[in-house]
Amino acid sequence: MFDRSAASRVSSEMLATMGENRIGYVTTMRSEQVGFLSPEAPLLPAGHRVFVLHAADGTPIVLAASREAVMADAAQREIQTVSLH
Repeated sequence: MFDRSAASRVSSEMLATMGENRIGYVTTMRSEQVGFLSPEAPLLPAGHRVFVLHAADGTPIVLAASREAVMADAAQREIQTVSLH
């Protein structure tokens, strides 16, 4: 039986050590914050909500305008996404 309460206690530190590049998570942010992700991040017009797929260790992998696009990319890369609380 799956213990949902145990799954919700997974910290970002624990997640970073599990599954290497097979586990990731999605966050949302304002487009004007994207530049803080990494030096290679694109400059985007302000005022938009964007979605970011992160590796388990927090490294940004892909940026997209929709959650569906990020999830499709995760599936293509065979990355299982999890929720962080």
